[in-house]
Amino acid sequence: MKVILLENVRKVGSIGDVIDVKRGFARNFLISKKKALFASKENIKEVEKIKIDLSKKDLEKKKEAKSTHEKIQNKEYIVKKLATENKELYGSVKPTEIAKILNENEKIEINPSLIQPVKEIKSIGAFKVVLNLHPEIQSEITIKVISEDNK
Repeated sequence: MKVILLENVRKVGSIGDVIDVKRGFARNFLISKKKALFASKENIKEVEKIKIDLSKKDLEKKKEAKSTHEKIQNKEYIVKKLATENKELYGSVKPTEIAKILNENEKIEINPSLIQPVKEIKSIGAFKVVLNLHPEIQSEITIKVISEDNK
């Protein structure tokens, strides 16, 4: 299915590109999230007209992502969780919880879908977490999980 991208999408393409993707990806992700339009002649002309505007919006998003990146890059955040004696957590630390911690500590709103732990956080210790702030900007933070029992 041919679509026109309305914003830069990592590993897919950049603004104004007409690309061929699978139907499900186009319908369920690109078009539903308003990242692309079906590639008809009218839509292609329309996107050519608003391409400059879209590029400006993308630049603003990139600037915002860059400032966020500078605030949080390589920082460490502590999470207190209940744990068993063999240092395993009851449950795990999810991206929504990480987003909440970033909001409380840094006053930064990050969509949980942009947060990717390198591996599942299910025990006590330090874990790397990658934040996809923009298709061209990634930040890495450390989440240190400690037991709630430790005072």
